[in-house]
Amino acid sequence: MDSGMISLGLMAVLGLLMITAAISDLRSRTISNELNAAMALLAIPFWVATGLSLWPDIPIQFGAAFAVFLVFAGLFAIGAMGGGDVKMIGAVMLWVPLPLFLPMLTVMAVGGGILSAVMLVRMKMRPSDKPVEVPYGVAIAAAGLWALHQQYLNQFQAIA
Repeated sequence: MDSGMISLGLMAVLGLLMITAAISDLRSRTISNELNAAMALLAIPFWVATGLSLWPDIPIQFGAAFAVFLVFAGLFAIGAMGGGDVKMIGAVMLWVPLPLFLPMLTVMAVGGGILSAVMLVRMKMRPSDKPVEVPYGVAIAAAGLWALHQQYLNQFQAIA
């Protein structure tokens, strides 16, 4: 089987996993460890299929994703994010090419801001004594899908 087809198949699986995580986060405000582990572990065959070299490309990709994970783990430590969201960010970043790290994080932040505004309006319309929990997995999934599209499915890349 062609490595291009394998990488497209793996991206489709990642897309489904991210959508599943977003739905889970919307419904129960949780993202399972198994889902996050599947996203992270499937990055390895994706790296091979897309031709990342064993040295230095894979360690750089892993190190950059781990650095993003550590930043968001700090946000988890101060109570600003959930643990499943942090693990999902780390897993998804394993798939995102380095030039798209900051744009993806920007798309994720804008999506998270919109999601937070929607949750705030919802809280004002239906007051509750429960704390507001933003399903940030939705923003992570949307940004991850955007980043994969930009790198691998955008037929207009040559124009930019």
